Amino acid sequence: MPTNSLSETCNEIIFSKFFKNHAKSLRNFLFYKYGNRDQAEDLTQEAFIKLWQNCASVPIEKAKSYLYTIANNSSLNEIKHQKVVLEYENNFAGADKTNENPEFILEEKQFKSKLLKAIENLNETQRVAFLMHRIDGKKYSEIAEELNISVKAVEKRIHLALVELRKTIDFK
Repeated sequence: MPTNSLSETCNEIIFSKFFKNHAKSLRNFLFYKYGNRDQAEDLTQEAFIKLWQNCASVPIEKAKSYLYTIANNSSLNEIKHQKVVLEYENNFAGADKTNENPEFILEEKQFKSKLLKAIENLNETQRVAFLMHRIDGKKYSEIAEELNISVKAVEKRIHLALVELRKTIDFK
């Protein structure tokens, strides 16, 4: 029986169905966790490629767990790489190639950083509901169904997220 399970992952039809069922949720998981849509898309594709390459050794029952582990580890490796790149850029004394006001650029960077930090500091339930609504464009009823909670609970989570963001960012 286990031999049959191993070969199921390598079956193109089963793999294709598995991809269709899990690709979007994996991409969203990566996007919500790390905040970069392009990176989430790339890492989702890479995770499925690795699953296909190792299909003989990954039973279909464990494929979802394998995917999420591979994607999460790849994300962490990418973050480490980006830190090295940023450190190099910060230490590099190249000429400023923009024509924008340096003060504006600094304020924009600070605001983006403050906003991302504020979203990161939301509790998980608020952050997930907020991002599903604002990024995915899902309706409250769709979010409630996906998270298996009431529409009122979704409304409250998003409201509390907005209140917290306003406090943290301190709009004036």
